[in-house]
Amino acid sequence: MPSSVSGAPDKNAAPPLPEPLRVPVADSHTHLDMQSGTVEEGLAKAAAVGVTTVVQVGCDVKGSRWAAETAAAHDAVHATVALHPNEAPRIVHGDGAGGGWSRQGARRPGGDAALDEALAEIDALAALSYVKGVGETGLDHFRTGPEGKEAQERSFRAHIEIAKRHGKALVIHDRDAHADVLRILEEEGAPERTVFHCYSGDADMAAVCARAGYFMSFAGNMTFKNAQPLRDALAVAPLELVLVETDAPFLTPAPYRGRPNAPYLIPVTVRAMAAVRGIDEDTLATSISANTARAFDY
Repeated sequence: MPSSVSGAPDKNAAPPLPEPLRVPVADSHTHLDMQSGTVEEGLAKAAAVGVTTVVQVGCDVKGSRWAAETAAAHDAVHATVALHPNEAPRIVHGDGAGGGWSRQGARRPGGDAALDEALAEIDALAALSYVKGVGETGLDHFRTGPEGKEAQERSFRAHIEIAKRHGKALVIHDRDAHADVLRILEEEGAPERTVFHCYSGDADMAAVCARAGYFMSFAGNMTFKNAQPLRDALAVAPLELVLVETDAPFLTPAPYRGRPNAPYLIPVTVRAMAAVRGIDEDTLATSISANTARAFDY
């Protein structure tokens, strides 16, 4: 294992490959465009440990185009397209449509017209057959203050409409905004297939999502010591609504927290999830595989 001068593990070093899963699963949410190495290298490492499908998620217009192009070029990749909740205020206030989310960011004039233009591009991409979802969209009250809430809500409502019109899954980013996200979904009418990416609610919210039929996708942060509310939610979530994701390069599961994340680390999270559920990993992986295919209709 690479080490620093002090002899401790190198925090920038990629974690080792975990033991392969016996039942293949999908990474329901990843950002290949933010990870080191080529797409082909990332997919090969993932496949070597039983992660045979990934959902590449767009966060801005150019990143969404990249997601669609990558899905078109690789059978193992499905795309989602959207403006991230923190992207909408940036566009409206003229801070650029790239937003730092992908390698392809660019600047453009702001205002409501610019947001409408960006949403129209997302709408066009959502019509493509290899684009399986609209997201990540939603609300983020952690990184965007009150001045950005109007733009976020307008963008979220537009994405819901786009997902429903094209018959695509809706992938939700919900950070410190549970009540408002659930309210808007109820007001607009949620798409038939709705996924809470990097599920961040507690057990009570999991019950609400279960009644509504929303999928809950758990990431590596459910392994963190302070994440008992997430484990409580996972324990009560209906198995048929549970997905797994990396959100790579973020949220690397323990014991590799802080090091680069990638789809090949999905088995670490699957095993931690199986322990919480009190079931064997093959049973959980079988369910996750079927659930992800159903959620994204592939």
